[in-house]
Amino acid sequence: MDIELTYSAFAGWQRIANGTLPEMLRETKARVETGLGNDTLLIFEDQTGKQVDFDFRGSIDDVLERALPKPIRTGPGRPKLGVVSREVSLLPRHWDWLETQPQGASATLRRLIEDARKRDSTADTERRNVEAKGRFMSAMSGNLPNFEEAYRALYARNPERLRECVKDWPQDVRNWVVS
Repeated sequence: MDIELTYSAFAGWQRIANGTLPEMLRETKARVETGLGNDTLLIFEDQTGKQVDFDFRGSIDDVLERALPKPIRTGPGRPKLGVVSREVSLLPRHWDWLETQPQGASATLRRLIEDARKRDSTADTERRNVEAKGRFMSAMSGNLPNFEEAYRALYARNPERLRECVKDWPQDVRNWVVS
């Protein structure tokens, strides 16, 4: 199951937009056009906490055209399935093993990847969530009171201590961190 990415846009400490990429871009563009004052615009991918940049010049259609993923050109293979051909580098023993598989190398690799995705443990999900919050905190709250203690509490997986450390932070930043 693929998760649709969501994004949060902040003007200063205030979250001004949140949602899928097109939703967030529309809300943010509207806000940019009405003015941000002296606030800095920062946008984050919610699932990873990574800061991302978009070009808001022109109309909303211009913004969406530049930002939305372009259709991937498919070559040989199974384009109706969305199969994309790329290079994979493996050791000779890996190629030897793949060649002995009944459905071929590509099908075997796809099956191995899908099996690994299904086994993705709760611990892996929690680790990615903590890393995302850590990235966000580093960008948004490095100068806020109790930042270092909050950061330690986050990585110590101590939610009570984290909530205590961020209780005086701006509401939208605090909510993103403790969500």
